[in-house]
Amino acid sequence: MTLIRISSPHAHASISTGAVMRQVLLATLPGIAVLTWFFGFGTLVNVLWACLVGVACETLALALRGQSPGFYLKDYSVLVTSVLLGIALPPYAPWWLIAIGVASAVLMAKHLYGGLGYNPFNPAMVGYVVLLISFPLQMTAWAPPRGLAEVPGLWRALQACFQPASFDAVTMATPLDVLRQNESLLLEDLWQQTAQFGRWAGIGWEWANLAFLAGGAWLLYRRIFTWHAPVAMLAALTLMAAVFHDGGSSASGGSPLFHLLSGATMFGAFFIITDPVSSAVSVRGRLVFGALIGVLVYLIRVWGNYPDAVAFAVLIANFAAPFIDHYTQPRTYGHRKTGGQA
Repeated sequence: MTLIRISSPHAHASISTGAVMRQVLLATLPGIAVLTWFFGFGTLVNVLWACLVGVACETLALALRGQSPGFYLKDYSVLVTSVLLGIALPPYAPWWLIAIGVASAVLMAKHLYGGLGYNPFNPAMVGYVVLLISFPLQMTAWAPPRGLAEVPGLWRALQACFQPASFDAVTMATPLDVLRQNESLLLEDLWQQTAQFGRWAGIGWEWANLAFLAGGAWLLYRRIFTWHAPVAMLAALTLMAAVFHDGGSSASGGSPLFHLLSGATMFGAFFIITDPVSSAVSVRGRLVFGALIGVLVYLIRVWGNYPDAVAFAVLIANFAAPFIDHYTQPRTYGHRKTGGQA
């Protein structure tokens, strides 16, 4: 009996793609709520506008390909891509920035390769990286959290999105960026002198990561994906931070807890790398895939050019996923590991 090679995703239960995507959307709600509380309505406006643009791009692409938009829109995959990208973007991003990112994700990263199930790279992360490389100023304009500045209301958030020229944004560096640029202060002194640091990581960021962790744990409970990739990523990131943590000097890359609760760590671990299409599919492959992303996240955060590295780490691992699967395929029943006869 020979191992059958088929492309992902693989169905393991009597549950439709649409049902899976709806549960993923529900699991993002705690994280969106926390981001909205700490940073205002910018994230919510991002998500809603991204969904409108995503549905329009999906409809256009399906019509050009001669397929029925009504049938394919029922799988909710374009909404998942749009919501994930909207969450990843800085609050109060202008409408054109969101539109370019969503169009890049849906048209270039998804339909250019044949649609859902054929894309080798995570569409949301492709859209994010396109924006980060093309518009670095807008992509690093994060609003200060609640407690450090006034949080804009819904009307101001809409104005920032659709009338960006009339909105005077107040921005500040993220905790990961502050730590990366530190060259003289001990971590203890940096923590005391920098307002945006909270108890474990940045104000707002630590609670957002815990909220996405809760949403991811619910998806694990619902068996939407397996634990292998998320746990491997978090374990590898923790190990790297522990090995290179020197106790808090000015050259320190931060503690393991700081890295786990900063930036897009939990969001990436449970909502990005678990994409069944662009990730490794074998059990051992998922472990290797997740561990590779965890190592890359730490390396790029501490020694790379970008303070948060989840998107770049995921795309590099997507590129390596077929290679990982090739060398981690399970032994076919009835065959020995050496390839001899049973």
